[in-house]
Amino acid sequence: MRVNFDPEKNERNIRLRGLPFECAYEFDFDSAYTWKDERRNDHEDRWVSIGFLGKRLHVLCYLIIPPDEIRVISFRKANDRERRIHEQA
Repeated sequence: MRVNFDPEKNERNIRLRGLPFECAYEFDFDSAYTWKDERRNDHEDRWVSIGFLGKRLHVLCYLIIPPDEIRVISFRKANDRERRIHEQA
């Protein structure tokens, strides 16, 4: 799978969270709980996945670009509430 992103958002994420969007290549989608983000009424379908990057749970928000690409919107460590969601899934 290919990964793309806005370079400026990536730099901001690195500054704020110490997490480059390039790490999405290593995100374990097989371990992830994924759902469509229905909170926005956009023309784009946003997806959210809570899954492992290494040994820690992370939250990845992205768009799916067929046939085999994602566009990262946000990427961060999971909080306690999100860890509980993942455990219950």
